[in-house]
Amino acid sequence: MSNSQIAFLKGHGTENDFVIVPDPDNAIELPPSAVARLCDRRAGIGGDGLLHAVRSAAHPEAQAMAAEAEWFMDYRNADGSIAEMCGNGVRVFAGYLQRAGLVEEGDLAVATRGGVKKVHIAKDGAITVSMGRALLPEDGVTVSLGGRSWNARNVNMGNPHAVAFVDDLAHAGDLLSVPPFSPAAVYPDGVNIEFVVDRGPRHVAMRVHERGSGETRSCGTGACAVAVATARRDGADPARTGTPVTYTVDLPGGTLLITELPDGEIEMTGPAVIVAEGVIDPAWLETVAG
Repeated sequence: MSNSQIAFLKGHGTENDFVIVPDPDNAIELPPSAVARLCDRRAGIGGDGLLHAVRSAAHPEAQAMAAEAEWFMDYRNADGSIAEMCGNGVRVFAGYLQRAGLVEEGDLAVATRGGVKKVHIAKDGAITVSMGRALLPEDGVTVSLGGRSWNARNVNMGNPHAVAFVDDLAHAGDLLSVPPFSPAAVYPDGVNIEFVVDRGPRHVAMRVHERGSGETRSCGTGACAVAVATARRDGADPARTGTPVTYTVDLPGGTLLITELPDGEIEMTGPAVIVAEGVIDPAWLETVAG
């Protein structure tokens, strides 16, 4: 643990909020207990997750991607566990890099545990992330809550999702705990579960339980999974038609535009906001890291 002052920023993407810890040389130790306390909304800074900003060449998990992407988003869930990817997190991560003068508007690449993500920062501040291609495993699950059950579509966006179409978003309950699903073996490492209702043509709304974080105001990979699952339900498949398909996805924290291209690539466009910056007391961090 570093004894010098540790900088942090706080940002959000459609109210999916993050603690950002700049650490270019990967010199700051961030064990799960410290991450969980930093993300605690009463005893720490508060966030749905933590973005540890490290140069790819300095992190053993990202060194192989360093030739493609200078920066690695070492993403952690609010409970301190490691996650493969976070779509809103990538936008906020790119917003931080631009604010810090490390990148300019235009195109850049960000390394993640889900692979290298291509990002475009527009002049108006909107950020588009190429989220990769969705995998659609055939084995789905049944999600059950409040005496109701739904068949959920299995979608993998570099992290696992189960998408359930419901009549009312209130049917999802409070989402404080993991909604029961079966068979559990389909998602041995846990799953993000999305509940979806229709709002209009190519327009849906969703709520999500993110593994390791509970219900969040937004989930970028979840919005992508929802758009793909909805497109297939609607009979739309750009790989077959050769025509891109775009869905507007409303989340509690805002709206994202999700486009699936004929080659399978999925683009997510939305805002990124940096709201504060400061320093973490290293003595305090030392006490919560054990």
